Amino acid sequence: MKRIIAIGGGAFSARTPRPAFDRWLLAQTGKRRPRIGFIPTACGDNAATIRRIEATIKRLGGRPTTLALFAAPTEDFTRLLGRQDLIFVGGGNTYNMLALWRLWKLDEAVRHAYDRGVILSGSSAGGLCWFESGLTDSFPGRFDRMSCLGWLRGGFCPHFDTESGRQAVYRRLIKTGKLPAGYAVDDAVGLEFVDGRLARAVSSRRSATALHIRRSGGRLVETELEIERTG
Repeated sequence: MKRIIAIGGGAFSARTPRPAFDRWLLAQTGKRRPRIGFIPTACGDNAATIRRIEATIKRLGGRPTTLALFAAPTEDFTRLLGRQDLIFVGGGNTYNMLALWRLWKLDEAVRHAYDRGVILSGSSAGGLCWFESGLTDSFPGRFDRMSCLGWLRGGFCPHFDTESGRQAVYRRLIKTGKLPAGYAVDDAVGLEFVDGRLARAVSSRRSATALHIRRSGGRLVETELEIERTG
């Protein structure tokens, strides 16, 4: 069974901590002290971000290992990631992140871990990257579409409730056929995919929502997903 949990924003790194959601995410490994591989490429391996996320994971009982590309790697990526129970990809610049992953062939190592049953997850850039395409703020002064890894079908838009302007741009790009049908996800909402198919949406926020948006006959059809509450 292959699992990806794509999160709209937050998780470990939220400025407003959401421990119920974070505990749920760690619990998906089925391990008492899960091994969590953290990949912070999207934030440029920012030292403060790494310290904060490692501290949060440890406080919740996990065992973090950070794979930083801006420092000289000390271990083979495939070996390191293959030992993890869950790989968590942080937020930041999705475009830069995927360019570096491909240059270092880190995408191949992550795929190898995924095919062997390691759970993949991530927030913001780390939620978007798994899909065919989606909406990003990686480019100066605008939201725009970008192609991603394509391991999940369709598109993805994170931060749907917290970043002004995303909603209108995402809807317009789908309506004009420039983006495929896809998901619009609020912060602290996770979409769990099992073997490439959406299994459930989860959140610790009562007000959070997730939508599936598609084009039909020249108009948009929006379906609100049922959300399972984590606490």
